[in-house]
Amino acid sequence: MAAAKYKYLIEVEKAKEAKDGKPSQGPVYRSLFAKDGFPPPIPGLDSCWDVFRLSVEKNPENPMLGRREIVNGKAGKYEWLTYKEVYDFVVKIGNSIRSCGVGEGDKCGIYGVNCPEWIMSMEACNAHGLYCVPLYDTLGAGAVEFIICHAEVSIAFTEEKKIPELLKTFPNAAKHLKTLVSFGKVTPEQKETLEKYGVALYSWNEFLQLGVNKDFDLPVKKKSDICTIMYTSGTTGDPKGVLISNDSIITLLAGVKRLLESVNERLNEKDVYLSFLPLAHIFDRVIEELFIWTGASIGFWRGDVKLLTEDIGELKPTIFCAVPRVLDRIYAGLTQRIATGGIVKKTMFNFAYSYKYHNMQKGHAHGDASPIADKIVFSKVKQGLGGRVRLILSGAAPLSTHVEAFLRVVACAHVLQGYGLTETCAGTFVSLPNELSMLGTVGPPVPNVDVCLESVPEMGYDALSDTPRGEICVKGNTLFSGYYKREDLTKEVMIDGWFHTGDVGEWQPDGSLKIIDRKKNIFKLSQGEYVAVENLENIYGLVSDIDAIWVYGNSFESFLIAVVNPNKQAIESWAEQNGVSGDFNSLCEHTRVKEYILGELNKIAKEKKLKGFEVIKAVHLDPEPFDMERDLITPTYKKKRPQLLKYYKEIIDNMYKSAK
Repeated sequence: MAAAKYKYLIEVEKAKEAKDGKPSQGPVYRSLFAKDGFPPPIPGLDSCWDVFRLSVEKNPENPMLGRREIVNGKAGKYEWLTYKEVYDFVVKIGNSIRSCGVGEGDKCGIYGVNCPEWIMSMEACNAHGLYCVPLYDTLGAGAVEFIICHAEVSIAFTEEKKIPELLKTFPNAAKHLKTLVSFGKVTPEQKETLEKYGVALYSWNEFLQLGVNKDFDLPVKKKSDICTIMYTSGTTGDPKGVLISNDSIITLLAGVKRLLESVNERLNEKDVYLSFLPLAHIFDRVIEELFIWTGASIGFWRGDVKLLTEDIGELKPTIFCAVPRVLDRIYAGLTQRIATGGIVKKTMFNFAYSYKYHNMQKGHAHGDASPIADKIVFSKVKQGLGGRVRLILSGAAPLSTHVEAFLRVVACAHVLQGYGLTETCAGTFVSLPNELSMLGTVGPPVPNVDVCLESVPEMGYDALSDTPRGEICVKGNTLFSGYYKREDLTKEVMIDGWFHTGDVGEWQPDGSLKIIDRKKNIFKLSQGEYVAVENLENIYGLVSDIDAIWVYGNSFESFLIAVVNPNKQAIESWAEQNGVSGDFNSLCEHTRVKEYILGELNKIAKEKKLKGFEVIKAVHLDPEPFDMERDLITPTYKKKRPQLLKYYKEIIDNMYKSAK
């Protein structure tokens, strides 16, 4: 292994020139913290069940799962179940599952916001070798039904208020789904409806009775066994089932542990985590596994974003994971408070901020950069997050640099940005504490994977240039085991052991990585939702008054906008009927015409049951059709997205400004 030219990387393989139609590949790197090899396997730790079981043995009395008790309709303190108490519940749930005739290798769905029952059901799946299949509805109207049928889910646990949603998946779901368990109560009508389809519905307490006095043996679990199938958005409609093995999660845990130890931020059993990011996604799932492994505590939110800050204040977490949209809200709230806080406070804040930021730029750790500013000015911000947060981790979409910089200074905590995919079992890169140069990057790789960039000649990205850019490729035991029942799709992204992420990255001088583009036409909005843009353009293209549409969004904005080529004849005749005068060019600028087109787009969105984040919020009408002369389309009329963005950049920026 050679020391790389980058501070936090070591080179494990040389670069490869392009040959036999394969693009060139930059050198293979791994984290400096893995210079003597990846963390070794931990004896006795072969599955996610072992993670929990061993933690129960070691920390039986530690508080594990907490939720706020509700007294007279008001939320009070957090009430905790210890590791041992949770274990006893999990044993009961496991016996009840088995007494329904469900066992090893069967698929178990879990549907609802994070709560103690979610984790307990998941651990029961881990104990008995069931595949845990989270169900969630942000993938579109038919997604829950699709997942139940595709994964052949035979038993499902659900939040009480999601039962009506689940009822919509019948009769189709009944082909596989035979048992449904509510985390709360059920109504006689719901039971009756489901009985017609041959499905048994139980309340939580009824279900726990099924396994009383029964004691089923636990199957032997291997590292290679699949523990969960997580469905993720596909480019063309149907979600893809990502198979994640025990080994993926265990390898990831060991890598994250090594990373935290290397930067003196190891977790301990006194740490407290606020569970509010969906457990149906890999980011939150692996963080909670890490907390369970440590014997630390997980407190659940009440499921309402408006009450989140209250829950934070009561729980006082030490580690806070969020998506950029949540951190953007915190940033906006703080800056507004400063702006309206009077001239003295404002001046004091600005002085403290620039003084501390300047010291951090010089290389001081955030805690030493200005203890006095922390005490007098920034301690209030810290109190807003409960007063004990030491690590804020952002994932799922890029965090704006100005928000990241601001929080690094004022939150009195490390603010780290991570990057990973469901297919790489979440954390693949994470920025490091006290490295201000890593602002706007996702940091170096976690010490359990090898990484390289592969050139993308058609987009002009060269992995061998002085500033290496290319598609990010990942290799290691954290990788998924394939897409369920879709070997064709697995082969597209897994080539010679390398997972091709579809994201384009650029190495920075310190060995951190910056995400700069997306190879395929699918992107995330700031709230972490994927948008399959071609699919949407096909739907919006059904509006008869438009000839062409280009839909745009990016991960710093929470909504979509579009540039439309309207149909000349249709617009002129609408204008005539509605008393709007002018030639075609001026009609395209007219507010009423824009509103009309936007209305038509919204109509089709409603008709096709598109999600809120898939609805277009602003349009620009271009009378000139997208053409090859301006390099906006290919000879086969495919849109050239990077060129469209470049060409309409100013218009897009203005649309986002005025639509907010």
